[in-house]
Amino acid sequence: MAITDRQTAALALAHALSAAERGLPVIPLTARKLPALPSPHRNDDRRPVCRGACGLPGHGVHDATTDPAAVRALFAAAPWATGYGIACGRPPHHLIGIDLDVDPTGGGDSAVSLRRLALHHLFTIPPTVTVLTPSGGRHLWLTGPPGVPVPNSAGRLAPGIDIRGTGGYLVGPGSVTRHGRYRLAPGTAGLPPAPCPRALLRLLTPPPRRRHGVEAPDSDPDRGQGLVRFVLAAREGGRNTRLFWAACRAYEHGYGDALADALTRAAVRTGLTEREARATIASAARLFRC
Repeated sequence: MAITDRQTAALALAHALSAAERGLPVIPLTARKLPALPSPHRNDDRRPVCRGACGLPGHGVHDATTDPAAVRALFAAAPWATGYGIACGRPPHHLIGIDLDVDPTGGGDSAVSLRRLALHHLFTIPPTVTVLTPSGGRHLWLTGPPGVPVPNSAGRLAPGIDIRGTGGYLVGPGSVTRHGRYRLAPGTAGLPPAPCPRALLRLLTPPPRRRHGVEAPDSDPDRGQGLVRFVLAAREGGRNTRLFWAACRAYEHGYGDALADALTRAAVRTGLTEREARATIASAARLFRC
């Protein structure tokens, strides 16, 4: 291993130990932002579903720990690690990550979308830990209440806004990836993760599930035309994200099946194939059905 690589690995471990000291469970990551340790079951024919109960490392976010000795052991087993991940949804912080992506096509500003949501739903994002990503995006760290799991999602809240919740992880500040280094935003290093506003938490947690195949009794076929227009305005690079978000909103409000054909036609007009569009809509439907 080159000297620079050794220094990168040593810094990654140091940052991970510092995070663990603050009660944040960590795992080593590769430069591709993936868990550094391979699964111990990768050669098993039946690929058992194991979340670390076997006692061996290599179970991704399920390996995350705050124990310094265990952190050192994980990094010793993965000397190629260049960064670390922080498990979300775990005590004591029950971390929730708001990932504000940058649209390279200029089709939208996720930070502006978040401000619009905050204005519409009457909440404010308090000062909190903010991590700047190499692509120009940012991660906002919030804490959730115990016993309220927040699901991971991509574009469900709004286009370009991904959520890291229970079972997910955030790339920790100080990590080095193929595209650059993650770093703390100026003025936020000394802040604790702020509590998630209640109104935002309600948006992040899944609504009550409807029974399979049952639409709300007041479904109106003319509803959702704003969502159709939203999909029609999509640009290349953001078409699938916009379609998924619109479909989620339609199913959330109970008229997803009634709007599916119109959303499909709109997506096809933007350049997606009908097969791609229907697969994306089906993915959204699964989120809101038992």
